[in-house]
Amino acid sequence: MKITAIEPVVVHVNHRGDWLFVRVHTDVGLVGLGEASHSGNDGLAVAALAHFGQLLQGHDPRRIEAALRLMERVDAGRVGNTALSGVEQALWDIVGQELGVPVHRLFGGALVDRLRLYANINRHVQDRSPAGFAAAARQAVDEGFTAIKLAPFDELRGPDHVRTGPHAAWRAGVARVAAVRAAIGESIELAVDCHGRMDASEARTVAAALAEYNLYWYEEPVPDSYVDDLAALTGTVGMATASAESVFGLVGFRPFLTRRVVDVLMPDVKHDGGLAATKAIAAAAQMHQVLIAPHNPAGPVATAATAQVISTVPNFSILEYAWGEVPWRAHLLEPAERIEGGYLVLSQEPGIGHRLNPAMVAAHGRATASSVDSSKVRPV
Repeated sequence: MKITAIEPVVVHVNHRGDWLFVRVHTDVGLVGLGEASHSGNDGLAVAALAHFGQLLQGHDPRRIEAALRLMERVDAGRVGNTALSGVEQALWDIVGQELGVPVHRLFGGALVDRLRLYANINRHVQDRSPAGFAAAARQAVDEGFTAIKLAPFDELRGPDHVRTGPHAAWRAGVARVAAVRAAIGESIELAVDCHGRMDASEARTVAAALAEYNLYWYEEPVPDSYVDDLAALTGTVGMATASAESVFGLVGFRPFLTRRVVDVLMPDVKHDGGLAATKAIAAAAQMHQVLIAPHNPAGPVATAATAQVISTVPNFSILEYAWGEVPWRAHLLEPAERIEGGYLVLSQEPGIGHRLNPAMVAAHGRATASSVDSSKVRPV
């Protein structure tokens, strides 16, 4: 079996951007599917995929490690690593299809057949007032989700925001959290994502202000490159911490695996190297009893691929779901994505278990990725 082409498929979603899918074609008719969304620049990611298509032309798709060696570059950055990760997912999909088994069988077999989700409402909410966040959170709970995440600190942009006093920029974010907690009650898990917009001192102050809202976790209060600050915060803030959504590869995760930096690690199959890297990171995290909650504010292909590998992980906690982006999301896949009572039903079909629905791609796809406006890319 040989790779004949790598095809990008760009689907327009909403004001937050697009989904970028990857199809790896072979000379025997098998087509692998992956996702490379949210690289920060879809146009450059498509260019990287074109380059990988040239590198892998004629390569046996079952030789996944050899393919990774051909694609890897030390200076690839987020765009290159995201494109590589999308191809890696698609290669595992091909192997599963050829053998007639779901990918989770290739990684040791699933421990669960339903994966608990939390609804990330951030990409849905356009009314960024406390009431707007609260309404979205309440709707997600009404749909069966038992955990909610929001990114409330819109005002914390740039290093010159006010950090202390009655006009501190973070106070608006805390007000949004308060409104969401009031809307969903005390029995629903509530996580807060800070997108790394604080320094350590401010993060401690904000953690104290958030303490009364009983958070499930406090995500990336400082950038993930500030490993010492994250470790210190984990030891002092009195709530679980989470980070590492943009880190690439097992080696990149090394600072988070040689000691307990955060309580929850968030590898993302779109950025971390793909399925095998996610499995390796999760296994290493067990050494320090660190939970794995994959970062996944993405499309249904990344969700399906993540589910295949993370279902085999004993320290898996919960999976992110980008709630409320578009009403047709589930039907972009064949068979459709199944979410029941806030749980994703794990596909038992070969490979990652799904194909793209041609009619939905035709209805929502972009003709070329060059039409993507990378200036509209926002944090996830």
